[in-house]
Amino acid sequence: MSPASFVKLYLLTLPVLIAVDAVWLGLVARGFYRQHLGALLRPDVQWWAAAAFYLLFLGGVLVLAVLPALERQSAGRAVALGALLGFVAYATYDLTNLATLRGFPPVVAAVDLVWGTVLSATLARAAYGLAGLLR
Repeated sequence: MSPASFVKLYLLTLPVLIAVDAVWLGLVARGFYRQHLGALLRPDVQWWAAAAFYLLFLGGVLVLAVLPALERQSAGRAVALGALLGFVAYATYDLTNLATLRGFPPVVAAVDLVWGTVLSATLARAAYGLAGLLR
């Protein structure tokens, strides 16, 4: 994939990531996180940090899951590699929190691990499909 095509794919896929995670965080799991994290949640979201995560995470999914899948022309590979990457990325966050933060709920870690795996697999599959539009 050319650098220009990669940038196009990145820009096409970024809204997918934001939309899917916004539905999860804003609608589906909003009450769950408030219930279990309560006082740990900031009253004001640090949008720069959220934006940095999305930009880095998407780049990782594209480079580590989607590009290898495109080389093999395998949507299944995109999903599998995306799921693995999501699991590892979210495990890094959640297991570190379990190890270092007093009162970090194990149920949050478990739900986050599942969500990160599903989010990344879904994102990788969507990006793989969008890459077909660029050919």
